[in-house]
Amino acid sequence: MIRIFRHYISTAYLWLMLVEWFVFYLAMHWGAAVRFLYTSSWYSREDMIWASLVYSVVFTLCCSSIGLYRKTLDREEYNLLERINYSFVVAIFSLVLIYYIVPELMLARSVLVSAIIFSFIGILLTRYIFYRFINLENLKRKVLVIGSGEKAVQLEVVNSSFVYRGFEIVGYITLDEDVVAVVDPIRLGDDLTLADVVKQHKVDEIVIAVDDRRKRLPVDELLDIKMSGVIVMDLQTFYEREQRLVFLDALSPSWLVFSDGFVNNGMRPVVKRCFDVTASLLLLSVSWWLMLITALAISVESGFGAPVLYRQTRVGYRNKPFEVIKFRSMRVDAEKNGAQFASAADNRVTRVGKFIRKVRIDELPQLFNVFKGDMSFVGPRPERPEFVEGFVKTIPYYAERHRVKPGITGWAQLCYPYGASEQDTWHKLEYDLYYVKNYSLFLDLTIMMSTVEVVLWGKGAR
Repeated sequence: MIRIFRHYISTAYLWLMLVEWFVFYLAMHWGAAVRFLYTSSWYSREDMIWASLVYSVVFTLCCSSIGLYRKTLDREEYNLLERINYSFVVAIFSLVLIYYIVPELMLARSVLVSAIIFSFIGILLTRYIFYRFINLENLKRKVLVIGSGEKAVQLEVVNSSFVYRGFEIVGYITLDEDVVAVVDPIRLGDDLTLADVVKQHKVDEIVIAVDDRRKRLPVDELLDIKMSGVIVMDLQTFYEREQRLVFLDALSPSWLVFSDGFVNNGMRPVVKRCFDVTASLLLLSVSWWLMLITALAISVESGFGAPVLYRQTRVGYRNKPFEVIKFRSMRVDAEKNGAQFASAADNRVTRVGKFIRKVRIDELPQLFNVFKGDMSFVGPRPERPEFVEGFVKTIPYYAERHRVKPGITGWAQLCYPYGASEQDTWHKLEYDLYYVKNYSLFLDLTIMMSTVEVVLWGKGAR
């Protein structure tokens, strides 16, 4: 695991991405070799290099945008063949657009078709080899947990549902008078020291997961073990690295004060604002026709006298209220009984509204909010004041999500499905705080690119 601009990246998936990029690069050369098997090639070496570079970069980015290099992909949403098919469709459309703009980059259609076939076969073989060997037991990090209570139990499922499980818990050390909630805890004594356990299980990392922070830890032994090369980390850092979230159950004011991140000064706000203005103008210039069609569809369904846009007060940067603009996707009288969460089968949603919510077209008018400066492209989802008032009282550190501007898309929307309850809001806050802590332009670009996955898989669409 490595950090790029404070965002954790899986080295296994990073290597996979580089290998598959090389496969895509070679696929274009193989496609040309097949096309010109019996005749001389029409293209120079320089032509092939540029064409292969463009082709491989586009296909790699599209695979990434569909989540094929996301470490936190679980088995329920895996669907490898479906994701590969989607990524290839998006890549082909992207290539067509690039070739239309820069026709000099385009090779013969027969070369391109052959390259796509080789790419498809290549990525299937690469994935087969990757998933066959990456989960071998001897390749996983061996983790020893100090603690045997509820927080230790929760660690058992941290990566249990992931396709790629990067670590294995080899045991739990129970301390004196510690509540035991795990199976077969390890008790230290005169005949068994912490160093013995580390050596016996070939431990790579030790995670401190005690329920009571006042428990006396074997500090001297931990220091000696750390100096010998074993990584020792607190529970919060472990969750941040493995699940890309800030674990609320273990969050304390001291950790917020002394941890890295939570920096929003210098040139970062300026760069983010310049990016938001440029991107919003660009998207408005290419999506105006889609917004026009959507407005007509809403008017036809609800009547030309009914409002097309929906304005609603939300809580923004530093708790400042603003009016968010969206296409109306519910009946005009949807909130005659007051504010309420949308449910999975909400009968207030219109037929047009159901479609535009699924593909996120209803969010397009928020581009005007971004251009105005009330919102950013990427950030926590803005909530209504009625909900925020209650969440601040019942969910710890909820107000901290307003340290950055709210966004059209965000880390929580990418990593967690639509939140329709306070418990969902609790979990989404863990991802929002991760974004606030580790914000960078790199993370923004990563989230924006991965929004393609959100749209195609309908995450958060309700």
